[in-house]
Amino acid sequence: MNERISARLTQMAAALRMPFRLVLDIGLPPLCPSCRDPLGDGAGLCPDCWSKLSPIERPFCEKLGIPFTYDPGPGIYSMQAIADPPAYTRARAAVRYDDVARTMVHALKYGDRLDLAPVMARWMARAGADLLQDADIVVPVPLHWRRLWARRFNQSATLAGLIAKPRRLAVSHTALKRVRATPQQVGLSKTERATNVQGAFQVDAAGKAEIARRHVVLVDDVLTSGATVDTCARALLRAGARQVDVLVFARVVDSIRTPI
Repeated sequence: MNERISARLTQMAAALRMPFRLVLDIGLPPLCPSCRDPLGDGAGLCPDCWSKLSPIERPFCEKLGIPFTYDPGPGIYSMQAIADPPAYTRARAAVRYDDVARTMVHALKYGDRLDLAPVMARWMARAGADLLQDADIVVPVPLHWRRLWARRFNQSATLAGLIAKPRRLAVSHTALKRVRATPQQVGLSKTERATNVQGAFQVDAAGKAEIARRHVVLVDDVLTSGATVDTCARALLRAGARQVDVLVFARVVDSIRTPI
């Protein structure tokens, strides 16, 4: 399926769902996706669940964005970043991928909770302010057309649009293409995840014209092992991107990260 058609389907699906969401909100006020308490006039999460989110703040690894347990000083990389550096330059995440963050991501992705997207996008923009200030274009991690058809919209594309619009940044839904359908990454080891997405993303001639010599911010909802965004970054860099940074809502964080 042509990627332009895929992008249009994403926009149409979101537009078609909005009237139904409005009707439901009038009859059934939205519930907190985490605890299921009524939100009233609020949006996103109830105050109690907001307090349980774990924002990622400095100090963190300047390359991977993973938090340190103590402040080792500015510009320090983690051992993971030094031992196994990714293709992208920097990664930033708004929150740790804990139970509340997982519920938000799943509610947006599978539960038609589009009301969560603006809240998540604002947190992402705050976390990625240093990436966005010099960015030229925002690119969402694409879905394969069969998964897009089944899911009806790409949550990463929705978040990318909300992040880019107030900053008047260009968004490309077509430069990066998922050319091979892959099994879901859930339950796979880090090595299996990397193998699973190998060769799954490409940039065609038209896409190269969009991203050549440009600073790209790649947007996704969750960063787990980093295999998907690393594969995407390599495809964008091979196509001529000057720099690729990664911005996600949540990332998996191990309990201990030692800086160098």
